[in-house]
Amino acid sequence: MPSVNKQSLREEFDALKTQFERLSATGKITTESRALFQAMLMLFELLMAVFMEKRTAKDNSNSSLPSSQTLKEDNTASHPGAHGKGKLQNDVVAGNTRTIETLQIASVNQCGVCGENLRDTPSQGYERRTRVDIIFEKVVSHVDAEIKRCHACQSQTKGQFPADMSGPLQYGEGIKAYALDLVIAQMLSLQRVQRSIGTLIGVMLSEATILKYVMQLHQALEQWEHDAIEKLLAMPAMHVDETSLRVDRKNHWIHVCSAGDITCKFLHPKRGKAAIEAIGVIPRYGGVVIHDCWASYLVYDHCDHGLCGAHLLRELAFVIDTNGYAWAKNLKRLLQETCAIVAKRKSKQLTWNEYKNLQKRYRNILTRGAKELPTIPPRQTGKRGRIAKSDAHNLWERLRKHEEAVLLFARQSHVSFTNNRAERDLRMSKVKQKVSGCFRTRKYAEAYCCISSYLQTMAYQGYNPLVAIQLALSRKIYAETGE
Repeated sequence: MPSVNKQSLREEFDALKTQFERLSATGKITTESRALFQAMLMLFELLMAVFMEKRTAKDNSNSSLPSSQTLKEDNTASHPGAHGKGKLQNDVVAGNTRTIETLQIASVNQCGVCGENLRDTPSQGYERRTRVDIIFEKVVSHVDAEIKRCHACQSQTKGQFPADMSGPLQYGEGIKAYALDLVIAQMLSLQRVQRSIGTLIGVMLSEATILKYVMQLHQALEQWEHDAIEKLLAMPAMHVDETSLRVDRKNHWIHVCSAGDITCKFLHPKRGKAAIEAIGVIPRYGGVVIHDCWASYLVYDHCDHGLCGAHLLRELAFVIDTNGYAWAKNLKRLLQETCAIVAKRKSKQLTWNEYKNLQKRYRNILTRGAKELPTIPPRQTGKRGRIAKSDAHNLWERLRKHEEAVLLFARQSHVSFTNNRAERDLRMSKVKQKVSGCFRTRKYAEAYCCISSYLQTMAYQGYNPLVAIQLALSRKIYAETGE
């Protein structure tokens, strides 16, 4: 299909509409013809708006389409800061490591110029060069229990084995932590984990053994998850979001609740209110819920709501790309300017007078926008269902209805402008599914959600995944249930 010049199409339509209004004002069009042409113009304007939206390609800049599904031009350069170092981690190293440090002196015995003997000459200083290497060491501990026969009663007595050695062969906590790190944090498949560990210790762990470690840690983290939820409920603002996850060849949903340095993920077959009620966090929460305007969240009116500004800016960008509405440009500029002002202030909020002025400008832009949008035809008699509207009209109505939630970031300092925190916490779940495939059963998917929640929470405190797992082991969070 040939390309369409949106600007010229809009200008032609506006010129035609102006000419019709001029002819109507001079009385050159009869009343019946005027009513017919007005209806046709209204319908054509609505169809043109929808046509513009369908002809405009969506990408990660004007919609919620992820960047992985957006075509990137060959000449597009990465924007500055795209490869930042991120949050600094602490210097805690894994507990089952040791450092062997040696020092070798490169002595000077004679002058490099004249050959004079310098063996007894004291050194004036040193220049150091260092090489760091790694050596994998397998530690095998044998315990031989003595077996003795009593001279008096002829009974046989065997020595007592340590409590953590319940069978002929067991693996230590270092192997368990490393296997859990590869499966959960590094998102490797079970087969790759088996090969990696087999290369290091010369023994191939079975899939059942690795999955048993996962379930043991999941069961041990039940109390941690309960405490984390209670801390979330005490936070003034909470980020929530959801994403799909394939479990047993069926679509399930991961629901995330994040605030402060706490992240909790939950799995449920449903996405909407049934899942929210089953999880039970939002129904008990009394602060501000920050989300992307998903309707299932808005039914809970006992708490305040904050809408993600990043989603709104992308939707406004799409409206600008499709129809070039002035109200969309002005509102996008208003939100961006307000976000920049709030971010630079220590209080992270506007004064009351500034907020009232922002509210007035916001409403004026939407009022002028109502005149730009095409008129929606009335519902015909006997017709059922919702009236079809353009994306621009739906966005305009949403912005008008949820004005307080859109501008809440400017009034309350603990409300952020975007919901990036929740989306960032969910991102690795999609990578896990892409790298390792779907989960076979629901219980292992639930275990993944719980353990990854713990690891992400520890990551916000500066701990890398392997250290976090080993800390769980050392603090007895990990309940050993037998080999």
